[in-house]
Amino acid sequence: MAHASSSVDRGQSTLLPGPEQRERLRRRRKMRDGASRLGVAAGGLGVIFALALIFLYLFYETIPLLKPVSMELDGQYVVQAGPDAHAKPLHLVLDRYETLGARFDDAGGITFFDANSGAVRSQSRIPMGDDVEIVGFGHSESRKRLFVYGFSDGTVLPVRLDWELSYPDGERLITPQLAWPLGEEPLAIAGDDGAEYSALAIMDGRGGYIVAAGNEDGEVVMAVFTTRSNLLTGDLQISRDDYRLPPIEGSVRKILINETLRNLLVLDESGTLHNIDIVNPAEARLIESVRLVDGHAEVTQAEFLVGSRGLIVGGSDGSLREWFLVRDEATGDSHITFIREFSSHPDAITVIAPEYARKGFLTGDASGNLGLHYATSSQSLKMLKAANSPITAVAISPIDELALVAAAGEEGLRRVAIDNPHPQTSLTALWGKVWYEGRNQPEWVWQSSSSDDAFESKFSLVPLTVGTLKAAFFAMLMAMPLAIMGAIYTAYFMSAPMRRLVKPSIELMEALPTVILGFLAGIWLAPFIENHLPVLVVGALLIPLGILLAGWLWHVAPKPLRQRVSAGWEAALLLPVIILLGWVTVAASPWVEVTFFDGSMRQWLTDMGVAYNQRNALIVGMAMGFAVIPTIFSIAEDAVFSVPKHLSQGSLALGATRWQTVMGVVLLTASPGIFSAVMIGLGRAVGETMIVLMASGNSPVVNFNIFEGMRTLAANVAVELPETAVGSTHFRVLFLSALVLLAFTFAVNTLAEVVRQRLRKRYASL
Repeated sequence: MAHASSSVDRGQSTLLPGPEQRERLRRRRKMRDGASRLGVAAGGLGVIFALALIFLYLFYETIPLLKPVSMELDGQYVVQAGPDAHAKPLHLVLDRYETLGARFDDAGGITFFDANSGAVRSQSRIPMGDDVEIVGFGHSESRKRLFVYGFSDGTVLPVRLDWELSYPDGERLITPQLAWPLGEEPLAIAGDDGAEYSALAIMDGRGGYIVAAGNEDGEVVMAVFTTRSNLLTGDLQISRDDYRLPPIEGSVRKILINETLRNLLVLDESGTLHNIDIVNPAEARLIESVRLVDGHAEVTQAEFLVGSRGLIVGGSDGSLREWFLVRDEATGDSHITFIREFSSHPDAITVIAPEYARKGFLTGDASGNLGLHYATSSQSLKMLKAANSPITAVAISPIDELALVAAAGEEGLRRVAIDNPHPQTSLTALWGKVWYEGRNQPEWVWQSSSSDDAFESKFSLVPLTVGTLKAAFFAMLMAMPLAIMGAIYTAYFMSAPMRRLVKPSIELMEALPTVILGFLAGIWLAPFIENHLPVLVVGALLIPLGILLAGWLWHVAPKPLRQRVSAGWEAALLLPVIILLGWVTVAASPWVEVTFFDGSMRQWLTDMGVAYNQRNALIVGMAMGFAVIPTIFSIAEDAVFSVPKHLSQGSLALGATRWQTVMGVVLLTASPGIFSAVMIGLGRAVGETMIVLMASGNSPVVNFNIFEGMRTLAANVAVELPETAVGSTHFRVLFLSALVLLAFTFAVNTLAEVVRQRLRKRYASL
């Protein structure tokens, strides 16, 4: 016995580690645990650091939108006078490279000078007789560089200024060129020889030019010149038609012609604007007369913004207002409508200088103040004391970085440096309703580009945000019930062998590339649904009712028949039922369409006032819901399956049914995990790009119509970022939309985590 006992002791001593070995094992375990904790912590911190870097980069690209506008004096110089030393400047022009300027004076001289030093490059004089004087001067919008002189003998002379570029010795050389679009001989309008015009206007379009003039007696005349070029000889053939327009009461002070050549606006000395329809000049008619300023104030300046749709009006009280020509859909007439007001100047407005390619403009007043404003964002951006006397002329460069200012009684011109790269963005322009040119009312619009140089960029983020929420809402509307109910059934009611088959199959769906899902949704599903719209109605009624009926029939079936199917395999019996119901739904679609929708459900929807687009929110919801279901299902199923068995068994032991146990115990315990699954699915739906890009139609509209499309923040970035100019306002607004998307996702996830922790704490005692 002693021998046996000693052998057992020796065996135990060889199997069990000694104290030193145990200490080494503890140290190794401690090192492994420490390395694991360090690795997990480093991974978590790395994720947080990566997200912080993404946020910082997006903010870095967005922060220039918040940069304040800068406008400051940058020198002064004197330009040598033209042929007449006492001539006063009528108009100033700058070329797009800000190297050459032009000064038009009231003696007919045009002086071209260096925009940096004032050194005269060349001087020209318009052809005019010795015994006539210039009594009027007009111009088109800045980018057209068209001008018209009016002479004391009642004739007019249009002139165009062109900048010719050449590169001798590899250096850029700008040479000014004067062109005479209607010839170098002065022209009489409507046979009014000897009349002196108090206002002139010129505009080109529709293959010709319109020159209009008005006098102190309120008479308005117009000549329409049609130009054609002979293909063989190259000669320019000009034909003209003269018209007398309806007279106005009062003296004509300003004439404006919009670019569409549909309306001619006449401003009188009382501040009233007369809107004349010139679509058919022979039957021109006065549409309306509108008072533009309040009280006893007078209109001192009025100019069209680029595109000649928005009219900026300055008053003797320093007020600045914008008016639009808004089309009346009932009559077809365009009416002058007040749109917005800007910050007032301390004195009367003397000059309005619109920008060349944006809806901004400079204003000068009688106290020498220079103001910078932007129409779309309704902002007065900057005010600068540029002179000590009334400002008489202002020129802004086509790239909006330099302005030249002339003041009464002061020799020379003042240079004003401007830094205003992103005036289109403001809280109002990005998130509020804006009344855009050509619209009948304020709207939320995203339209970032157009073929027209005078296009007004529309950067409202509301349609994109609504589109993002719309796509996510319909996707979750489809995915949540199917995924959560499927997860509950799979985890609690389904047999283990069948669960091992179903769960991996559904999770495998998540491996499908979203670009494939989007392609199938756009190319196959959208046309199929369009051609079988009644499927939606029939399927919504027939399939749920058919499944309920099949369940009831199985419930009342004989017990021996039900016992042939093992518990937990009942769901397999529904597969042929669902397939049959799907086939019946599609087969019954034409019959339902003919019987209940007069042969075309799409036309029926149109007659009911419901717009239908082939690629719409319904298609996106079905495709994106299919993509989100595996995410929600997998997490929710794990949460339900992980509920401790003793909780459900205890509930059953107390007499509760399996369904009562699920509702009263299992769901409450698994609710934190189910909520996390829903939030993760929502995050994926919000950030989804390819499905929305290919199946939504990409129309940035603001509505929740399930049959219309949308454009989401993510899809918009994917579509437009490759095409935009780096550093432009459009470029930075796209990064701002990405930042909004990131912030929204972060807020949703944070809220989800807070709610999850509270649910977990609340039901931890179960």
